[in-house]
Amino acid sequence: MDLRDATLMFLSESAAYPAVTSIAQSAYDRLVESEEIDYRVLDELIGEASGKGVLRELNRKYSPEAFEAMIGPILQEIGRNKPIQSQRPPVAPEDDPLTAPVWPPAPAR
Repeated sequence: MDLRDATLMFLSESAAYPAVTSIAQSAYDRLVESEEIDYRVLDELIGEASGKGVLRELNRKYSPEAFEAMIGPILQEIGRNKPIQSQRPPVAPEDDPLTAPVWPPAPAR
């Protein structure tokens, strides 16, 4: 299943959820027109589907393999394009042993 097929499945399976349907329709239309699709649209689709219980319903309704085939292409596209945000706090240069002018730092007086 490719990305277009996956968004079509979301479109057909989310008919009872207008917010999910709207996002899936937008994504599908872009893919049909061979347009690039921003990862944020797909991220929003997965988030909205998760929040409305659509993912839970799909997981219950289909086999694990079929469920993975439906969401896998969408998650892969998000993973390919979404910037990675570091969870580590920034380190001051003087606290980093690789960039500090003197190591170990002088004791505080």
